[in-house]
Amino acid sequence: MTLKPSVAVRPATNADRGGAAAVLARAFIDDPAMAYLFRNAADRPRRLARFFGMIVSIDPSPEHWQLADDSDGELSAAALWRPPGEWKTSTLAMVASTLPLVHTFGWALPRALALQEKLEAHHPADPHWYLQFVGCVPERHGWGLGGAVIRRQLAVCDATGVPAALETATPGNVPIYEALGFRVTGTYDVRGGPIFWSMWREPAGQ
Repeated sequence: MTLKPSVAVRPATNADRGGAAAVLARAFIDDPAMAYLFRNAADRPRRLARFFGMIVSIDPSPEHWQLADDSDGELSAAALWRPPGEWKTSTLAMVASTLPLVHTFGWALPRALALQEKLEAHHPADPHWYLQFVGCVPERHGWGLGGAVIRRQLAVCDATGVPAALETATPGNVPIYEALGFRVTGTYDVRGGPIFWSMWREPAGQ
């Protein structure tokens, strides 16, 4: 039997931006939404590295992310959370990211912007913590690291009485999130792309 290493879950710092981007770029290599955006599988790792590098540079509050280090101190999982009222990237940040967006998406930029518009149109209006991205490195799949970084923030949600929200385009993720207390509130699709599940979690005891 292979023993799982001990895991330390901790909030991120500014110094973790690059490490979190690297973890998520590897974690999302087969994600349906990313496959829709970056259709060339051979080029996808490079595009994902640029994409998550841009994402972590835009987010103003890495202290709200939750990270998991294994027993060797290697960053193995990351959950990028955004606090209530800050789930949407500001217009100023989007304008400042014009060149990185073009560099990341190339000819796929119109598809990416249309997807973003679709996601925002289906986003809940009530105050909540938003799980923007979560993933772990492939060699740690099945070790519970993704659940660990999610549960750490859900404990905060429960303690403060604030709901949480997410969306996923991976069908297999739905029962995993349901086991963490989320419920499906709706589904929608993107033309030529995957189906998305919107999910919501009320704080425990509410």
